Amino acid sequence: MQPRNMSMSGVVDLAAVKAAGEAKVKAEQARAEAARQGGGGAVPPSALVIDVDEAGFERDVLQRSAEVPVVIDFWAEWCEPCKQLGPLLERLAHEYNGRFVLAKVDVDANQMLMQQFGIQGIPAVFAVVAGQALPLFQGVAPEAQIRQTLDQLIQVGEERFGLTGIAVDQEAATAPEPAEVPAGPYDALLASAVQALDADDFAGAVQAYKNVLSDDPANMEAKLGLAQAELLSRVKEMDAQRVRESAAADPADVEAQLAAADLDLVGGHVEDAFGRLVETVRRTFGDDRDAARVRLLELFEVIGPEDPRVMAARTALARVLF
Repeated sequence: MQPRNMSMSGVVDLAAVKAAGEAKVKAEQARAEAARQGGGGAVPPSALVIDVDEAGFERDVLQRSAEVPVVIDFWAEWCEPCKQLGPLLERLAHEYNGRFVLAKVDVDANQMLMQQFGIQGIPAVFAVVAGQALPLFQGVAPEAQIRQTLDQLIQVGEERFGLTGIAVDQEAATAPEPAEVPAGPYDALLASAVQALDADDFAGAVQAYKNVLSDDPANMEAKLGLAQAELLSRVKEMDAQRVRESAAADPADVEAQLAAADLDLVGGHVEDAFGRLVETVRRTFGDDRDAARVRLLELFEVIGPEDPRVMAARTALARVLF
């Protein structure tokens, strides 16, 4: 397969002046917030090449792209050209030393992302810069051409979005790995959380689930339970009629839309809840947009990542974010 789309000439059409200006402001706000919270420090070299899935795409690609251009390598184990391109991109990611981050997406395990990007064949390489998606090339390309494309990408990131890359702590590469602490069992904590839910002690249930997740962040039962407990806690004292009237009267009232979405979900109107929040993300900016996006991700946790309604809403969310 011959490489194509090696030029960055389409960037101007894809990221119009207004969108670029808004993205630059959001990128600056995100960097300021990261600095305020003590983030934005030097990362180890291992953070320059990451595996990304659908669940972590928002955090690992979209949010990260406010700090540094993120190059996405769509690949599969059975793809022979991918085995040529992948190691080259990984080597360049380390050589460029924080000027971009390489995100690797296994298309077999993340077919929805492949569909969202409209990929017809692999390997395919895209970039996301300050939330703006850019097609780079498809197929295996000579290293010189890839370097030229990366240089253009970095220049776009710097000049249009103010992205100067991330600092890399090379000494961290030799730091010893922390000893792995075995997780669980958590039967007693999970049982106490269920008992708290049954007693309408939502605060107690939230704390019990958080205790599990503090030791085992990937515990799916605790993640699902926490999302459910937090949702029930939010709607417990709501005046449903007042919330719905407020949401209907003022679609720009983000807090009202969030509350109405919670009521929709508790009432079993899953598509309505998701659609309301996707529309709120579409029409808002800055903190309001982030609040709606985060709430939508929280409601995804309540329903579960494999539910087709969640998968459809993720697709819709990606469209309005891009």
